[in-house]
Amino acid sequence: MSKADPLADYNAKRDFAKTAEPAGEAKGSDDGNLFIVQKHDATRLHWDLRLETDGVLTSWAVTKGPSPDPDDKRLAVRTEDHPLAYAEFEGTIPRAEYGGGSVMLWDKGTWEPIAGKSAKDLAEGHLHFVLHGERMKGEWLLVRMKPRKGEKRENWLLRKIRDEYAEEGDRLVEHCLTSVLTGRSMAEIAADKEGRFALEGKDGKDFKAQMKAAAEHNADAGKPARKRQKTPDKPPIFRALQLATLVDEVPAGNGWMHEIKFDGYRALVSAAGEVVRVYTRNGHDWTDKFGPLAQHVAALGLPPCLIDGEIVARGNDGNPDFSTLQAVLKRGHGSQSQADALDFHAFDLLELDGRDLTGLANIERKERLEALLRDARPPIHVADHVIGAGEKLLRAMCDARQEGIISKRIDAPYRGRRSKSWVKVKCTNRQEFVIVGWSQSTSKARPFASLLLAQHKGGELAYKGKVGTGFDADTLDDLSSKLARIARKTPPLDVPKSDARGAHWVTPRLVAEIAFAEFTAEGRVRHASFLGLRTDKDADEVTPEQAQAGAKAAPETKVAISSRDRVVFPDSGQTKGQLADYYYSIAPLMLAFAADRPISLVRCPQGRAKKCFFQKHDSGGFGDHVRKVPITEKDGSAEDYLYIDDAVGILQCVQMGTIEFHGWGSRASAVEKPDRLIFDLDPDEGLDFRDVKQAATDIRDRLRDIGLTSFAMLSGGKGVHVVAPVLPGHGWDVHKDFARRFSEALALAEPDRFTATMSKAKRKGKIFIDWLRNQRGATAVVPYSARARSGAPVAAPIAWNELSGFDGADAFSIDDADKLLKRARSKSLAGWGFADQKLPDV
Repeated sequence: MSKADPLADYNAKRDFAKTAEPAGEAKGSDDGNLFIVQKHDATRLHWDLRLETDGVLTSWAVTKGPSPDPDDKRLAVRTEDHPLAYAEFEGTIPRAEYGGGSVMLWDKGTWEPIAGKSAKDLAEGHLHFVLHGERMKGEWLLVRMKPRKGEKRENWLLRKIRDEYAEEGDRLVEHCLTSVLTGRSMAEIAADKEGRFALEGKDGKDFKAQMKAAAEHNADAGKPARKRQKTPDKPPIFRALQLATLVDEVPAGNGWMHEIKFDGYRALVSAAGEVVRVYTRNGHDWTDKFGPLAQHVAALGLPPCLIDGEIVARGNDGNPDFSTLQAVLKRGHGSQSQADALDFHAFDLLELDGRDLTGLANIERKERLEALLRDARPPIHVADHVIGAGEKLLRAMCDARQEGIISKRIDAPYRGRRSKSWVKVKCTNRQEFVIVGWSQSTSKARPFASLLLAQHKGGELAYKGKVGTGFDADTLDDLSSKLARIARKTPPLDVPKSDARGAHWVTPRLVAEIAFAEFTAEGRVRHASFLGLRTDKDADEVTPEQAQAGAKAAPETKVAISSRDRVVFPDSGQTKGQLADYYYSIAPLMLAFAADRPISLVRCPQGRAKKCFFQKHDSGGFGDHVRKVPITEKDGSAEDYLYIDDAVGILQCVQMGTIEFHGWGSRASAVEKPDRLIFDLDPDEGLDFRDVKQAATDIRDRLRDIGLTSFAMLSGGKGVHVVAPVLPGHGWDVHKDFARRFSEALALAEPDRFTATMSKAKRKGKIFIDWLRNQRGATAVVPYSARARSGAPVAAPIAWNELSGFDGADAFSIDDADKLLKRARSKSLAGWGFADQKLPDV
C-alpha cells in the first residue's frame, strides 16, 4: 500500500466502469470512529470487518464470521484499505470482477480502543477495542498470528472478550441474516442483478415491498450455483494419507484447529470435471461402492483436485454411525434412497489444478478447500473447525455420544504418514483388532458366542481378549459365513488355555472395530462391543494405539524408582515413590510448559529437610531422556544445560533426587528468543496474602492496558506468578528492559506497595516485583512443579476469577494430581498460559 495514497491497492484492483463499488479518496467521517461489517458471498462466504483509521476503512476478512463466544477465535485475514464511502455499499459485484458476489451491510456503528490504547497498536500486531454496533457490542481483540516463511498475507485472530455481551454459541452468524440498512437477505440482494434497488435515498421500508417481485425474476435464487466448466484434465493419482496420533489431552492454544472426528470411512476423492475416483485409505478404488457420492462430486465440475475426507452414514438419531455405514455398504450403495444416503465431509485439499498444496499450512489448505467447494450442497460438506476451544468441542462431541475430535497444528504441512501435527482425542476407547477365532455358542440361535481378538506387536500377533456383544442377527449370519471361509485347524498365535479351550480358529484376515472400556493388566479388552468390520483396512496394519501425553509420547512403562518408601517430605510424610507417581500423572500438563526449555533442578537426594542444591549443567548419570543443549556463557565458553521433552525425562530426574523444576523463559531450540514474561510477586514477611492477590490483579490490569493477556499461578511458596506469554522475535536485552521498566513504573506509581529492588532493606512492608526472572539464564518454577517445602506443595495455574478464593500460594500438593488434572480440563483454565501476542513497544 502506498503511503502517499492508502487507497492505491483498492483502486488498482477494481474497474469502476463494471462494478458499482465506490471509488474514493481517504476522507474521514465526522467523528472518525466508524465501523461496519459486510457479509460477502465471494469466492467463499466471509464477513468483512472494517474499522475507520486515518480516513480509510482498515479491513479484515473474517472467514467464519464474528462469534460472541470468547472461546471461539476466528481467523481474520488482513485485506486492502477501503474508502469511507464503502460503508454504505450493498449490492452485487459482477462475478468476473475482483471480489465478485453479493455484499450485505451486516452491521454498523462506532468503535474506540480501550483506555490507554490506540489504533496505532495495529502496527504492533494487536488491538483491544470496544464496538457499539447493532449486532457486535462490547470488547473485542484482534491479534496478528506469527507469519510463516514466505507468507504474503497477514493472518489475525478475532476474539470476543468476556463481558456482559459475551455468550456461548454462534448466535450472530446463525441468527443475524438480514441487512441492518435495508432488511434484505443475501438472496434478495443477489436478486437485484441490475442494481435497481440502490441504497441512495432509501431505508429498509422501501425494500420490503419490492423484494418479493425481484426474487421472482431471479432465476438463480434458491438454486444450486452453476456448474463449473468441464475440464478434460485427468484426476490426480492416489497418495499416502496423513494419520493422527492418539493422545489423551486436547492441545491448547491458538496454534491448533479442531475438527469433529467422523465415525466413518476415510476416503480420498480425486476429481477432474465429471471424472471422479474414490479411494480408501489404502489406495483401493471404491468408486463403485460410493457411486451416488461420486456423481454428486462430478456434478460440481471441479478442476483437477485431490480431496481428503470421511464418508459417513447417519443413524436414527441423525449422528454419524459406523454400524449404519456398514449396513449401507452391505446392501450395496447403488441407490440414492434416503435409507442408503451417505455424506462426504471434506477436510483437506492436497492438490489443485496440478499444484501440490501439501507444503502449505493446514489453515491455508482448509481455506482453499472451502473456496473450491463453495457451490457444494449436501451430501458434500466441508468439515467445520474451530481455532482454540478444543476442549469445548470435545465435550460437545462426547455429550452427543460421538467418537471425538481431531486437532491439527495450524501451520503444519500435510505429511503422508502418522505424525504429531495431527492428533486425535477420543471420547471412548475404540480400536481395530484382527479376528483370530471364535468360541462356540450354547444357543442354537447364535452361530458363535464371541470373537477372539489380536493385534500386531513387534511383528507378531498378540492376543487381546474376546468380544461377545454388539451383534444383531444379520451381523451374526454374515460373520459366520465369512469365518467359515477362512477356517483353519491350528491357532495363529498363543492364546491362554482358558480362552483357547473349545475355540475355533481362522486365518487372521478380518479386521473388526471394537469399542471397549479399557485394557486389563493382562492386555485384554474389558467390556468390549463389536461395531463392525473394517474392510478398508488390512489385517497386517492393525497395531495397538497408545494414547500419548498431549503432542508428546507418554512412556509405556515407568522409570524404575529406587527407594520408593524413603520419606522426602518429613513433616507431611510423602515419599519418593509418591513424588514420582505425582510427576508421572501430571506430566501431560507439565510438559506443555517444561519441555524443550533449559532447566535448573532443585535436587534433595536425602529429602527436603537435608541438603538441597540447584543443578543446571549436565553431570551425567540422569539417563538418556534427560537431554543437553550447549549454551554460550558470558565468557564465551559453552556449557551443556539440561532439558527434558517427555515424561521419562521427568522421572529420570526424580530418580536422581529432584523435587523442583525451574525453566528458562525461552526454548532450548531457540535459546536467544524469549517467549514468556514472568513477574514473581514476593511479599515481605509482614504482609497478608490478600495484599499479594490484589497486587497480582493490579499487574494483570496494567498488562492488559498495554495489550498483554496474562495468567495467574500460585507459586507453591509465598507468592503469585503473573505470566504473560509473548511471541519470540526479540532478544534478551529488549525482554529484560521491558520487564524492568514495567516493574519500576509500578513501584514509582505506588511506592508504598511495590518495590522493584531486590534489597531486603527496601522491601519492608512491600511486595517485591521480581522482574529479574526475565533475563538470560534466569529461571522460574514451571507450572505443576512440586516445591521443596513443607507439605509438598506444587505450583498451580489458576483462573483470575478464582484468585480471590485462595488463602495462600500453597493450596495444592502432590497429593492432588487427580484434582489438578480435572481442573486443567475445566472451561476456566482452557488455554491457560497460551496467547499469541507480541511484546509491546512501550
